[in-house]
Amino acid sequence: MVNSTQRWLVSRTNPEYVSYIAGAASVSAPFAQVLINRGLKDPSRISSFLDPAVSGLSDPYDLPGMDKAVARIRAAAQRSQRVLVHGDYDADGVTATSIMVEGLRRLGIDTCYFIPNRMDHGYGFGEVGVQKAAETGAHLIVTVDCGITSFEAVTSANSLGIDVIITDHHEPALKQKPENGSLDSAIFSLPEAVAVLNPKLRPSLTTAADLSGAGVALKLMQGLLGGNADNVAGFFDLAAIGTAADVVTVLDDNRIILREGIGLLRSGVRPGIRALREAAGMRPDFLRMSSLYYTLIPRLNAAGRMEDATDVVKLLTTDSEGEAGELALWLNRLNTRRQEVELRVYNEALEMAKTMDPSAGAIVLASEGWHPGVVGIVASRVAEEYNRPAFVLSLKDGVASGSARSIPAFDIHRGLSRCGELLRRFGGHKQAAGLSLNACNLAAFGHMISEVVMETLSEDDFVPVLNIDAAVSLSDITVELINEITRLEPFGYGNEEPVFGARGLEALQPRIVGNNHLKMYLRQNAYRIDSIGFDLGGMLPGIEGNGPVDAAFYPTINEWNGGRCVQLNIKALRPGR
Repeated sequence: MVNSTQRWLVSRTNPEYVSYIAGAASVSAPFAQVLINRGLKDPSRISSFLDPAVSGLSDPYDLPGMDKAVARIRAAAQRSQRVLVHGDYDADGVTATSIMVEGLRRLGIDTCYFIPNRMDHGYGFGEVGVQKAAETGAHLIVTVDCGITSFEAVTSANSLGIDVIITDHHEPALKQKPENGSLDSAIFSLPEAVAVLNPKLRPSLTTAADLSGAGVALKLMQGLLGGNADNVAGFFDLAAIGTAADVVTVLDDNRIILREGIGLLRSGVRPGIRALREAAGMRPDFLRMSSLYYTLIPRLNAAGRMEDATDVVKLLTTDSEGEAGELALWLNRLNTRRQEVELRVYNEALEMAKTMDPSAGAIVLASEGWHPGVVGIVASRVAEEYNRPAFVLSLKDGVASGSARSIPAFDIHRGLSRCGELLRRFGGHKQAAGLSLNACNLAAFGHMISEVVMETLSEDDFVPVLNIDAAVSLSDITVELINEITRLEPFGYGNEEPVFGARGLEALQPRIVGNNHLKMYLRQNAYRIDSIGFDLGGMLPGIEGNGPVDAAFYPTINEWNGGRCVQLNIKALRPGR
């Protein structure tokens, strides 16, 4: 009835300590356990986490290089020099570009921008961007969400008398490993830019260490506008989209950005956001992190995946309702096309994966005709399906280019660095990366990366894990607990929706509703709660007449036909123990 290989890991803490935290923070015991699991163990930290304030945004000058970047941009303003903002074509890149363009123009700086085309130019800051700056007469290039390994492009710009400021959050090239194990003491190879802003260069930063590209752009604008967080509040909506899109941790600065930004997104202060929201059929009061993942972000990404993302920046920065409406409908159409292409490539990739060695450490798939704009999404779905790092590559003119997605236990960027001799280019994060290699090296690469994975991971790392915040009784699931849980929002990486577990439950009236959803009541003693498992209809045969079950779930309030009731969103079921 369920994936028998899935491991359920239940967090447990000394009951006396849970009671102490519950009393000190004036919360329920189950919620106290959730807070403890997140490392929140004293009332002051709990309060600042549950009610983050804009004033809690970190000092932008904590980022090394901020003073140099601010000084050079202010010099550009004083000298009336044109600045070119070089962005990237994904949602993080276009929002970062929009923040930088809008902010620099607010300072009276003559600003233009360039977004590379995925198909024509490839990823990142390269020679095309340098030539674009030269053609437009720019004296300064500010990169956003790219550039940390663009050594040749920076050298080329310098030779033309064009200065470069790099703002990025991708992994820098490591020149010398730290002796004490702390990356703060590591020596990195960096392009010879006027300034390089990247939180990865100082990972011990407690509040800004895991910023997205848009988050780094926001910090630069904060520095330029005097350091006061209130001065950049109008950019939080854009930064929230970039932060959500790049799946960085929803903690510290990112938590503040998302809390404030989602509020701005609901209000629809930007014509472009409002138009895109309406085109997607999204109600403002329903906008959550999940809404960003499944509605706004895919549409913003669609242009870069299928055509050209330049006009996405226009959508995000325009004051024209008419222009916003036209561009939003265009993105909606592109997203529909993207979905069709993605489904075809995914089905072909799954068929190919079935023929591969199931014991291989990684899944490497490549084919001609696979659209380069969807291989990243397909890689993510394949990695989830097989619980293995997945590489999905498009073949063209003897070169394999594409994307990699990992599983939690494996640092895919570090893994690729061990295969560098076979690669033409790679870059990214611990969980996602882009790469290219000569097609003739595909077999060797597949063998090598699989060996790296198997050397790095244990057998248990390949088994999906369901982390359960607390074991509870159904009587613990109340409206008050659910209200407490909502204070944890926004949810995301590093602050996931809390999952609770209960044992020995009776499944009443199990049935399939809608598009393969499992609907039932779960009963324990005198308590009975409405429950639904989205896309879990396949579990029905294992539930009917087979005794008690254990359930893992996220409790919510279901609003239907004007009524409100507690409902369990089932994450997993197993035979009762």
